[in-house]
Amino acid sequence: MPRRRTSLKSNRVNKKKHTQNLKVKGQLKKTIKKFQELLSAKNTSEAKTLISKVFSQLDKAAKKNIIHPATANRRKSRFMRRLSLPR
Repeated sequence: MPRRRTSLKSNRVNKKKHTQNLKVKGQLKKTIKKFQELLSAKNTSEAKTLISKVFSQLDKAAKKNIIHPATANRRKSRFMRRLSLPR
């Protein structure tokens, strides 16, 4: 347990940021899972409308350094590839 006031405050701030980051990651995972379910069900019309939301969430998470920007770009590329492949 830290003794200094600054250490106590940094622990509080880190805990708050951690919970916010987990919330963003959880929402992102739910949206991605929903998108992948639409693709597996061959429902491309709804998947095309959902992909903009997925891209937005990926970009926001990368901007806040919750995920690495290269990871966001790689995922976006793979999702577009899966969406554009003929089924």
